[in-house]
Amino acid sequence: MKEVTKVHYHTVSKVLDVHFDDDSIARFNAEFLRVHSPSAEVQGHGNEPMKLVLDKQQVAISKIEPVGHYALRLVFSDNHNSGLYSWYYLADLQANHDELWHKYQTRVTEHEANKDSVPIKFVP
Repeated sequence: MKEVTKVHYHTVSKVLDVHFDDDSIARFNAEFLRVHSPSAEVQGHGNEPMKLVLDKQQVAISKIEPVGHYALRLVFSDNHNSGLYSWYYLADLQANHDELWHKYQTRVTEHEANKDSVPIKFVP
């Protein structure tokens, strides 16, 4: 398992650099981390599907708290702070970043299209 050795948050670009012990570096924007929070609020409870978190383009990371030697708690500017980003989860986000981001953007697009369509009810 890869372990995190260092993190650096760029406040202007809202990008978190995560350095791993295999010398790889993952770059995550705050919006990506917020909408993929490992919290039950986002991931769903039990067998519930993952929630679609919208309108987080402006979100920033306001605090980074280490949790033991295995995770980070990220506090976001919208006050979300309930997910623990374990080293394993961060490595998974790194490995699947492009696929996860594409899937998220597709879900947002579908949501917006469905929101704009209003069912027409014909009354005889």
